[in-house]
Amino acid sequence: MLLLQGLLLGFSIAAPVGPIGVLCIRRTLADGRLTGFLSGLGAATADMLYGAVAAFGLTAVTNLLVEQQSWLRAVGGLFLLYLGIRTFLAKPSAESAPSRGGTGWFSAYTSTFLLTVTNPMTILAFLGMFSAILPANGATSAASSVSLVLGVFLGSAAWWLALSGLVSLVRERFTPAWMQWVNRASGMVITIFAIVILAGLVK
Repeated sequence: MLLLQGLLLGFSIAAPVGPIGVLCIRRTLADGRLTGFLSGLGAATADMLYGAVAAFGLTAVTNLLVEQQSWLRAVGGLFLLYLGIRTFLAKPSAESAPSRGGTGWFSAYTSTFLLTVTNPMTILAFLGMFSAILPANGATSAASSVSLVLGVFLGSAAWWLALSGLVSLVRERFTPAWMQWVNRASGMVITIFAIVILAGLVK
């Protein structure tokens, strides 16, 4: 039961299209399904990490992350701004690019992991949800927490697998001219997300 609840939570948290979703779609179109999926998996791993901190009640870690959230969000916002500009300026290849493997896959995974982990407000969302779920199930043991956190990871990963799979179905139809527009649109959207984050810090 807890595994299923965690799965539904993970899926619903990942589903809203934000900067990670835009990156996943763009990378799937440019570099293939696996690159797009690994981009999402990086975010799913960060969700699992924050979910574990919330589920196991690591108060000191939570307090530290919340206290340093301005710096973390600044780093995340600047990194997102860099990715947005880089995506906007990216030149599409003459052919649909194959998956780059190796360094490309590692970069796809780590970049979205870092972007997600620099948003410590995620942990507060997990704290709220888990505090309602665990007592309601009459269990707060380590096993129940592990089941819930594992469910969150699997649910989030399922969403990214579905999204990258659906986008890959239309990948071959995208000409270099279309990919140029995809790069520009994706870059603009990601840059806007970055500006919103950084502007919020200024306020």
